[in-house]
Amino acid sequence: MKLHDLRPAMGAHRPRKRVGRGIAAGGGKTAGRGTKGQKARAGASIPAWFEGGQTPLQMRIPKLHGFKNRFRIEYEVVNLGRIAALVAAGVLQPGELPGAKKAGRSEAPAPITVNQEILRATGLVSTLKKPLKVLGNGDLSVALFVVADAFSRSAIAKIEAAGGSVQVLEVPSQPLAALGLDLPEPGTDSPAVDAVTPVEAAPPAAPAKPVGAVKTAGTTASRARPTAAKATAAKPTAAAKPKAQATAAAKPKAPASPAKPTAAKPKAAKAQATKPAKATSTFVPKAADKATDPTDKDA
Repeated sequence: MKLHDLRPAMGAHRPRKRVGRGIAAGGGKTAGRGTKGQKARAGASIPAWFEGGQTPLQMRIPKLHGFKNRFRIEYEVVNLGRIAALVAAGVLQPGELPGAKKAGRSEAPAPITVNQEILRATGLVSTLKKPLKVLGNGDLSVALFVVADAFSRSAIAKIEAAGGSVQVLEVPSQPLAALGLDLPEPGTDSPAVDAVTPVEAAPPAAPAKPVGAVKTAGTTASRARPTAAKATAAKPTAAAKPKAQATAAAKPKAPASPAKPTAAKPKAAKAQATKPAKATSTFVPKAADKATDPTDKDA
């Protein structure tokens, strides 16, 4: 075998299909692209995930993109650096609280009060509907009294280092005690209840007068309602039945009264007298009948 005798395996190399060379070549006219449409034109390169403009599948069904916390709280965030800039510009000035005593010369002035309403008026907060959170970005050298819904640890440390204080607005998670009452802390037992002193027994009530008593002098017996007697009367037991039978046998029976003579009614007797006796059937010979019959012609 020589080099010019080497050939590739059958089917390993197929010639390129030439399209657009007439109907007789087998790839003419539409050249295998179908009739019209975007893919039948020149330069059509559409990605495999394209769906004609509608939202593709990978966007309709997001996966492995984390999750959305339904209980996330969105805060209005303010940094200490921006509050310190307002203090330096003179926008925020210290002021006495209404009803508080004025500080003397030797006493330190009251700290500057900062809350969400004041920051809304200065433009640092855009709305009052969201809770306010103070962050510790920036430097602070003025004593502030900051009231907010949440603070970062660095913000609390910087405010207290400058001589100020913070107050957190908390929403109660459980019922609060009324003024003057102390409720037990959660997780502790309730206070012991004082022992109740036994109540003395009340004296017996006076017997009630019988209902329906007769007020006339002639009759002294009072007619009480029989309901109590019926309720208290017990049914006769088996031992009491022989006594009842013995008392019934001891009582003498009354003598029987003589039977009165019954007279027959006159109408019935009269009817019996007038009623004819029933005739008995007798045999009469025919000869005797002819002799005694006056209407017979032969006689």
